[in-house]
Amino acid sequence: MAALPLKRPLRVMFIHQNFPGQYAHLAPAMAKRDGVQVWCVGEKPGYEAPGITYLAYGPPKGAGEQTHRYLRPFEGSLRRGQHLANALVKARDAGVRPDIIVCHPGWGEGLFLKDVFPQARTLYYWEFFYNAVGQDMGFDPAQPLTLDDAARVRVLNSAQLVSLQVADWGVSPTRWQWSRYPAWARRRISVLHEGVDTERCAPRAGAVFRTPEGREFRRGDPVISYVARNLEPYRGFPSFMRALPRLQRERPDLHTVIVGGNEVSYGKKPAGAENWKALMMEELGGQLDLSRIHFTGRVAHDALHDLFRVTQAHVYLTYPFVLSWSMLEAMACGALVVGSDTAPVSEAIRHGHNGLLVPFFDPDAIARTVLAVLADPEAHAPLAAAGRQSVIDRYDLKTICLPRQVELLETIAAGGEPAPEPDAGRW
Repeated sequence: MAALPLKRPLRVMFIHQNFPGQYAHLAPAMAKRDGVQVWCVGEKPGYEAPGITYLAYGPPKGAGEQTHRYLRPFEGSLRRGQHLANALVKARDAGVRPDIIVCHPGWGEGLFLKDVFPQARTLYYWEFFYNAVGQDMGFDPAQPLTLDDAARVRVLNSAQLVSLQVADWGVSPTRWQWSRYPAWARRRISVLHEGVDTERCAPRAGAVFRTPEGREFRRGDPVISYVARNLEPYRGFPSFMRALPRLQRERPDLHTVIVGGNEVSYGKKPAGAENWKALMMEELGGQLDLSRIHFTGRVAHDALHDLFRVTQAHVYLTYPFVLSWSMLEAMACGALVVGSDTAPVSEAIRHGHNGLLVPFFDPDAIARTVLAVLADPEAHAPLAAAGRQSVIDRYDLKTICLPRQVELLETIAAGGEPAPEPDAGRW
């Protein structure tokens, strides 16, 4: 990116429905820079950080029950965007005048920002563009794509398509996620991950993970891990659970720690069961030794890192969808990741080089791969070390991602444009 003269003071506004989200590091970093004024905006009150003025806009009304169900997400986005715009008009009238607005538009906040601040430059975070083929929809044979699904997904991008007109530039965290956007949109989107703090996420001698019932695990114990925001098909929970009977039969000393809630973040609730955990327990309960399976619910971030430090294999499975921060954090903490051979996992992990890849729908292959790791942890230690090094080399927060984010923000604020991403490669 060519250096351009940048005005000072520089006035920056960050917007995220659940602030700080992807801006947890960038917003405070900008607030520490000389001659930079920072406002941050989110739905809920309570965020505090040095040098930042935080504005909470409160929850908007949801979509109406009479609205066509394809349009309800779009109506919800419109209502949120309008609600935020009205709040920002009051802030503008009180003297708030950003030079650049950095926004995650996924819930509708990005729709009307140029109408409130027409002179402001805009830098949006493009996380996921929905398509009926080639990614999450229709990926699972148990949930085949219907015409109704395809039509709904086509309309689901409505708010993003409007917001793409508003954004001067954008970022996507992985090349595969970037590749999901239309070609005309990709010309104004850079591939730039938000970064992993590899000093905080690092191996630590003496690390201990404690389950809610008080069981302790240390490095060298026969323990494996699985982590998701919620236990559901999008993150491979059924495939992982179906691998456990063989794992437990062949390793009677093995313990499994499963972290995640019982709600649905993506996809649908199961038919005939309260949640996906209940459904899988109904299917497999008689084949499992539950005394060696530890469902923890959600855990504190630091505790999660300790789990990654002690696990002998961390299993991460996902539909072709958004890449979880937890996978890269596990690698940075020194865990050997057994990941699904799906995008964008295969963008970060090369099989046999910095981790292991397995077929998403093959519980036997998952079990077989994990058993090989458990049989000879020392032989697989170089893979885990290479996994950490690859995160340092490609996703390190302080030396790579954050400096590039700051540079990109200041380039867009100054009226410049980075070189487009090369539109070639695996995807």
